Amino acid sequence: MIDFKNISAAYFVGIGGIGMSALARYFISKGRIVAGYDRTRSSITDALEKEGCTVTYIDDPQSIPSLYTEVLPKEKMLIVFTPAIPPENRILDFFRTNGYYVYKRSEVLGEISKHTDTIAVAGTHGKTSVSTLIAHIFYSSKAGCSAFLGGISCNYETNLLLSDSRFTVMEADEFDRSFHRLSPLVAVITSADADHLDIYGDYMTMLEAYNEFCRKIRMGGTLVLNEAVKCIIKTPENIKVFTYGFSGESSFRIRNVRRDNDFYVFDLVYSGGELNNLAYRFPGLKNIENAAAASSVALLCRIAEEDIRNALKSFAGVRRRFDIRINKPGLVYIDDYAHHPEEIKAFITAVRGHYGTRKITAIFQPHLYSRTRDHADGFAAILDQLDEVILLPVYPAREKPIEGVSSAMIFEKMKLANKKMLEMKDLPAALDVDKLDILLTIGAGDIDRLVAPIEEALNRMR
Repeated sequence: MIDFKNISAAYFVGIGGIGMSALARYFISKGRIVAGYDRTRSSITDALEKEGCTVTYIDDPQSIPSLYTEVLPKEKMLIVFTPAIPPENRILDFFRTNGYYVYKRSEVLGEISKHTDTIAVAGTHGKTSVSTLIAHIFYSSKAGCSAFLGGISCNYETNLLLSDSRFTVMEADEFDRSFHRLSPLVAVITSADADHLDIYGDYMTMLEAYNEFCRKIRMGGTLVLNEAVKCIIKTPENIKVFTYGFSGESSFRIRNVRRDNDFYVFDLVYSGGELNNLAYRFPGLKNIENAAAASSVALLCRIAEEDIRNALKSFAGVRRRFDIRINKPGLVYIDDYAHHPEEIKAFITAVRGHYGTRKITAIFQPHLYSRTRDHADGFAAILDQLDEVILLPVYPAREKPIEGVSSAMIFEKMKLANKKMLEMKDLPAALDVDKLDILLTIGAGDIDRLVAPIEEALNRMR
């Protein structure tokens, strides 16, 4: 157990990460002194500095503020790190070898989850969108909520929501088995495709990790499953299980999906009744599933139907999730975090469904050498469905290079004629703006640093 009441200061190794920054903001809100290290400056670290946090960008123990090394006793400090930090990191090594209390981000989040009615959303894709939508439904209703989100909510321009509500919404990350630290009252699993095999080794071991997550649900709690994973998830006997999806067997059934101008409208049928004419602005069946998942959780937690309806219609989305940056006649630019073949497939399918036969150009940055190696065929197959593709080098994140693995693996498997490989530094200058119709940026690495320059260039040139 971590005694937060005894903590005067917290230091975050990898503070610029989306999950880490939410925790940093949480401790800032509690009046604690907060500092941290990250490899590179970003919009997130800039925002944290404006909120009163000290951030350094040099991996050197000498850069740690003296408050943490000379002033406060170690028992008054909380040192938090993300597993994405490489083991050779000198700052993390300093704290470990000098007797500080050092915790993974998931351990701190897990401690918070024990003391509220936590709603935890897991899945290899969809969890950020679903958790952010759940948070919006609850936060805009009388129930309220706090939320630790895996993306920046466009409604609130933050990844942290705070209130006195008994509910807390959390994204349950399967990487490094982080979600095993949580103790949810309500859990959601949106998907369970093969991913993070660098951690799990094989798909069956990954599925067992999801089963273990289900066993973390409190006795008498609730599990909400996408109907597609019902047959592969083993559910404990001491919890209530519900499903959502398009089939008649789902506990919450999606029906009568249609388009109404800028919105997609659907009905949600369940044992207690039905919600008709729910309006949601994001296209594609996966996005409708996400809306159904969030609505199902809200109904099970007794959120008023009118609050659900209003929140779905007013939901502005998540930064880097079907994030429409430009939408003008003859030019659309959408940015998306998709980094697994199934995510990219869902994203491209939604774009095609919404925009029809218009020309689509995509810039894709593969994320992780291991994921590129494991899914090169899948990446190539889905990218071949586009009209033009620009491939960037693999973003390594926490990994060392793997011999023979690069973006060229995907490039060589692609059958699309209109393809090329470029370095990040060559964009956005390499874009032929006059020939663009719909432009997509796709990936979970530092491709996000291209979004603002591309947006500015397109607006300037058009």
